[in-house]
This record gives sequence, C-alpha cells and structure tokens, in this order.
Amino acid sequence: MLRGAGALLALPFMESLIAKEARAAGASTATAAAIKPPLRMGIVTTTGGTVLESWKNKAAGPLTKLPSILRPLDFAKEDMLLLTGLSHGGQSEGLNAHEHCAFVHLTGAPEVKKVNGKPHAAISVDQAAANVVGNETYLPSMEMGLSTGETRYSYRGPEANIPFEANPRLVFDRMFKGRKPVVPNWNNRATSLMQEVQRSAKSTSAQQSVVDLVLDEAKDLRQSLGKVDQQKLEEYLTSVRSIEQRIALAEAVQRREAIDLLHPGPSKLDIPVDLPPEGTPIWKITQLVHQDPERHAQYIRLMADLFVLAFQTDTTRVATLAVGSDEAMFPGVVTVGYERHCHTLEHQGNAGRVDDADPIAREACRQIHAWYTQVVAEMIVKMKAIDEGGSTLLDNSMILYTSYMADGGHGRDDYPALLIGKAGGTLKTGRQISYQSKTPVSNLYVEMLNRMGVKTDHFGESQTSKHAAYNGKLPGLI
Repeated sequence: MLRGAGALLALPFMESLIAKEARAAGASTATAAAIKPPLRMGIVTTTGGTVLESWKNKAAGPLTKLPSILRPLDFAKEDMLLLTGLSHGGQSEGLNAHEHCAFVHLTGAPEVKKVNGKPHAAISVDQAAANVVGNETYLPSMEMGLSTGETRYSYRGPEANIPFEANPRLVFDRMFKGRKPVVPNWNNRATSLMQEVQRSAKSTSAQQSVVDLVLDEAKDLRQSLGKVDQQKLEEYLTSVRSIEQRIALAEAVQRREAIDLLHPGPSKLDIPVDLPPEGTPIWKITQLVHQDPERHAQYIRLMADLFVLAFQTDTTRVATLAVGSDEAMFPGVVTVGYERHCHTLEHQGNAGRVDDADPIAREACRQIHAWYTQVVAEMIVKMKAIDEGGSTLLDNSMILYTSYMADGGHGRDDYPALLIGKAGGTLKTGRQISYQSKTPVSNLYVEMLNRMGVKTDHFGESQTSKHAAYNGKLPGLI
C-alpha cells in the first residue's frame, strides 16, 4: 500500500482554461462579466451524399439566393457558410464503398481498413474536440442517430469506434437520469467562476489529490520495481487520477446546476414528451423509420430536439447526429418516376458524369435531400430562438451539415459542407467560399478544432494529402 497523510479527493474547478485567464487578469468580477457562453460543435450527417448542382451556387459570394436543396434554410442564410471544393483522398483496404466513405468521413484518415474484422481509421474530429472541452461538461460528447455496421463515423482512436445510440429514450436517459434538466445562467456562472478561482487560490494541502499525497512513496517504490511493474504502477496511478477528475467533474456540475436551478437562464426548456416507452426494441423504432417518411421525419425531429437540449443545458458541447438511411423508402416525398427506394435512386441518379445519370432518379435524389434539409431547418429555427443572455444558442454554435459521401455513387470529391452558426463570432457568415478542387476536408476540421480550443495545424490528411493546400487550413472564414 502507498500511504500519505490527510488524503482527500481533490475538487478542482473544471473551467480550467478560463480559470487560468482569470488568474492572469487578477480574478476580478469585472473580468467574469465578460465571459461568454461556450462554443458548441455539432455535426449533422445525412446519408446518400447530395446532388451537387442543387447544393451549391455556380459562383462564390454572398448567399443572396440559396440552391434548391438548401432553400429551407433561407431564414438562416446570414448565419451560414457554404464551402465547396473539399474532398477526402484517404485510401481503403478490404472495405466496400460505403465503409470507405464512412470511415474517412470524420477522421480524414489517409488509410482506412478492417483489422481482424474491426474498423481501423483514426481519431475523428468530434472526439478530438471532446478530448479538450469534454472535461467541462456532464458528458464529453454525444453520438446519436442511425448508423450501421457500414456507416461508422466517430473514433476515439484508430481502433476505438464509438457506436451511435439510435433509441431516443436511451439518449434522454443518458443525459438526464439522476439529474434535472436546467438552463445555465451564464451571467451567474461567470460570477461563480471568479469565486471558484479565489477559493482555489486559498486552498490548502488538505485539498490535494490522493495521488499527489502518495507521490513521494510511489517514487521510492518505483525504484525497486522492474520495467513491467513500473508501467503497471504508472497505469494504476493514472487511473486513480482519472477517477478523481471524474468525481471532481460530477461535483462541479452539481454545484453549478444547483445554482442554476435557483436562478435559471432566460430560455425555456422544451422537454420531449413523445419518447419511446422504456424497453422498446430498437427494431420497432427503425422499421417504421425505413418504411414511412412521416415516421422518419418524426424520428429526426425527436433526435434533433435531444441534440438541441444537450447543448442548451450544457450537458455536452460536442455532439454528432446521423440522420436518414440509405435503405429508407420515400413515398410522397419523391414525386417523379416510380422508384421510391433511396439506395436504388442514389445509384440510378449518379454516374461518373452527371450527363450519364438518370435525370428522373437524380431529381428524386434532389427531392430527398431537400426533404432532409427541411427537417434539419426546424432544428436550426429552435437554436436561433434560444436566448443565452444577449446571444442565441445558434450564435454560440458551429454546426456542420454534411453527408458521409459526396454523392450517392460513393464519390469523395466536392463533399457537401455547410457551416451553420457564427461560432461565437469566429466565422464571417452569409457567404459561399469556393476552394481549389480536392482541398482536403481535413483542412476544415483543423479550423473547427482551432475554434474549439484545440491548437493544431494538422488533422487527418490536411498536411499529407497529395492535394494538400492552404498550409492545411482554410483561408477566408473570418
């Protein structure tokens, strides 16, 4: 056993980056008043790519008129950046086309494959952000929606794929079981931040970490251990530290939310009332989604409400939502031709050259993607209406609306990429920016990560692609 006198679990304040800045500024209440609501990063991914000529305008410039697929978002065009020319160049080994597109989608990995039947890619952009801001919130990140064995998007590391939760009931329970939903009061939190900083400055050794208290004895023990046991000891101490940090996080969240319950923020919570009953088999949910567009839309709306609720309550600041299904049927949405099966239409409506594609199937694909945008637009309306005390949830968000492939023919050139939200004032919106052909999508991910506080100049293939451009970044976003 390792022993240290007065061992108590530490309760450090979790807003670590802001705390450092506050200390440097003298930890005054005036500084606290300047703290803004945090930036949230969301990714909404549809299936089936897009119909490029109906997704982007012919020329870059102000978004005075939106292309037909994006027209349901006309009310938010001054809050959007439409980016064109971005592509994924990563190669695959032993994967089908859907797996290839899905595994590179959020990772930008130079190579993707399966190793002993398990997906192998790289860390995804959402998880790279969660690694930095995830210790500020109740959940580091959330992954929700419809994805399959082929469409796997999120990765903690090369072999650590994260499954998406498709059951809305389980998503809600993960967020709020054991805690009451509450709207953060960001003005109050700014004041309490300074109090936490001052309290931390006055703390004594009684608040030290258990690991810190036994560190001297651990060093003595390490000298008498072999290399393998030294590694085991290091891993053990690291795991204890991790538990301490999670306990500290839970304590900090409870303290903040207890104050917010007494003095909540200005917006009202919209708690979903149509969640599936507990114990509902997932097939009962997804079967209706695949067969009936109205049930499909209801499902997306419900998951989108949970997505918004997660950001509004500061449950997480990083979330991904997978909507749609290649296997869905679209009677009533598709009004041309006779085919209604999404996957069939994707292949009929796409070809190496647009002129070689079936024009009726291509129009059907356009209608499907405009339908997706209409449902997603309802989510953006809600975000734009949520007041966070002088700014909106959408102002303080950066939502990437995209697809896991460029088109239904498994293309990876000219991916659909629409940023919605002003990202806390770090994006100059209301424009289309056209980049040189085959610029890596990873360049965009570098820009998104930088805005989330991840200081990096590379991600995925941003610097290694044979089409590397703009020093691995994207100029002109601000």
